[in-house]
This record gives sequence, C-alpha cells and structure tokens, in this order.
Amino acid sequence: MKGVIVAAGYGTRFLPVTKTVPKEMLPLVDTPSIDFIAREFIASGITDILVISSRRKRALEDYFDREIELESVFRAEGTESAQEKLRKVSPLEANFTFVRQTAMRGTGHALLYAQEFAAGEPVVVAYPDDLHFGDPPLSAQLIEAYRETNCTVLATLHDPPQLQRYGVLELAEDELHVRGIVEKPEPGAEPSREASIGRYLYTHDFFDYLRDGWTQHVSSGQRGEYYHVAALTSLMRDDRVVFRRTRGERIDTGAPEGYLRAVLRYASTVPAYKEVLLSEIERIRGG
Repeated sequence: MKGVIVAAGYGTRFLPVTKTVPKEMLPLVDTPSIDFIAREFIASGITDILVISSRRKRALEDYFDREIELESVFRAEGTESAQEKLRKVSPLEANFTFVRQTAMRGTGHALLYAQEFAAGEPVVVAYPDDLHFGDPPLSAQLIEAYRETNCTVLATLHDPPQLQRYGVLELAEDELHVRGIVEKPEPGAEPSREASIGRYLYTHDFFDYLRDGWTQHVSSGQRGEYYHVAALTSLMRDDRVVFRRTRGERIDTGAPEGYLRAVLRYASTVPAYKEVLLSEIERIRGG
C-alpha cells in the first residue's frame, strides 16, 4: 500500500502568508499540517509516499529531507535537551517522492502524476486540509475496508452539521456500495447522511478511468480544470466503490476558521501549550 499527498494548490484563502509559505507548511503551533498526514500514513503501515506539489513549494521537499547541519550541532552538544531536538529534526522513516504539477488543472490532473508511482498497487490519497485524530488512524480504517471488499473506499462523516456543504453519497441497497455523489444537495434532498471528505483509497483501476477521462477532456478541447469525479463515477457503475464511516475527530483546515480550530485543538493536547491556552481564554473572558 502506498500513500499520495496532494499539495499543489495555491492556498488563496490564507493570503498573504501563502504568497511565500505553502499552506501545507502552516503549523499547528510547532508542527506543519502535512506532517500530521505523513505520520498518519506511517502509523497505518504506509512508508512509500508521493507528494504532489507545485512551483514555489520547495519547502515541502526540504521539510522531509535531512537537516544535516542541525543534526551535527545537536549530536556535538550531547545534552538531554539536544537529544530531544535531534529527535524533532530527524527525518520520518518513510520513502518520500516529490513531483510538481506543472499547471493548476484540477485534482484529476494532479492525480495523473500518481499513476506511475502507484505501479498497479492501491493508494491512499490525502489532502492536508483534512486532519484526523484518533485510533486507529483514518488511513488504516480505509485499508481495512479495502481488504474486506477489494474496492475503492471513500471516507465519510455521518450526518455532520451543515450536511448541504458536502458531497453526499447515494448508496446502493446494501448500504455499503456507492452509486453516486450529489454535491451540495438542497436541504431535504440529501440521498443519505454520509458526507464525503478528503481521504480516499483508490484501487489500480481508478487510474485507468482517470487516464481515459483526461484523454477525452483534452481531445474535446476543454481547457478548464479536470476532476477525479468522472473516474469515480465509472467505478461506481461497476460496483467498485464502497464507503467507510470514519472514527475519530476530523478537523478541516481548508479555511482560516478551521485552521484556527485545529491549532487550538492540537494545543489542548500538549500540557505546556494547554496551560497557555487556558490562561489566554481566562484573560479574554475577563477582558
């Protein structure tokens, strides 16, 4: 099993900081969001990871590379605190590959870069806007569903607030296979209570449909963005897509409000940060 992180977007909702800093590198206090995805993959047994980025995002490659100068400094220092710093800068135990999307032509176009990397194996695809906390890791939950069904797997939230803001699944009679996705349905017209979120496990045949769809997209003269939904729809017609209702806590960092919520949530799990957080909350309330 391999993992793909799609990190090619501009991050315009976070301007001006994303003019020079990749959105995926915005930290939850001291840890960038992309690090949480990579660690989730590793905790799920995925150690071959492709990062699809774009121009101006060299920082992503640098982050997952070794920092030899700092490592040398901390080793020479030899103190207990230096050892802890060394642990923090040591590279993750995974094989990272990087490729750049040459033009912003949609998620379907970006995922075409993953076909050769997948090499006929299933891949878990993640977007750093979606962070998940809990045990087992979300990627492991999708892998479990794949092993049970041998199908592409969509991660869902069950009956989230503001369901109409999501793509909502249309389910088959067995309430496991997916027949379609209705984007942002009108209230009362939702085909189910299962909302699709930014984590997928794609079987190898997904990429065949994705490539065929891209060929049609180009040959028809379309110049707009190309999305992965067409390939998913083809798999759905073949009864090759199921869903897995996620367990654990999901935080959407795609907008500043969600990102702030993620920072606060993460800070509350670290005792030293939690103390500062609670102190500031009391100060704000008192003010």
